[in-house]
Amino acid sequence: MNEPELPPDGRPVDVYLDLLRIRMASEDYELLLSVVDPVLRAIEEQHLPALDFALEDSQQDGLPQEIRDEAALVIATAVTGRLDNKVIELRVDDTGPIRVVTDADTAADPVRLGEIADYIRERRRLDDELRGIAEVSDLPTDL
Repeated sequence: MNEPELPPDGRPVDVYLDLLRIRMASEDYELLLSVVDPVLRAIEEQHLPALDFALEDSQQDGLPQEIRDEAALVIATAVTGRLDNKVIELRVDDTGPIRVVTDADTAADPVRLGEIADYIRERRRLDDELRGIAEVSDLPTDL
């Protein structure tokens, strides 16, 4: 759905949530809302410390992958204003696939996906290096 197709005064995230409400089982939709509501409020109030966050924290243990994916797409729609976001899996090392949200054009571009995988590898390398420095300095290592 493109911006001209949106109803007047319709925010893309509201349109996407309405579509999900129709498509999802009620209990799944309520679970999804419990995950995304705090993030959507923080985005609206501009209180997010960074745009990089994970749905893998301890309070989300047991959350079905489909709900995690939809939550990521709802949040991406709120941040980007786009309705063409996709969840893709990238293999960046031997630990298994990493799920990433991106726009449809990037999701279809193998070169760009390779660049994203390279970025994730470099970021992990830097995190490991910083964790090592913190460890030998007797600082917290929960980066």
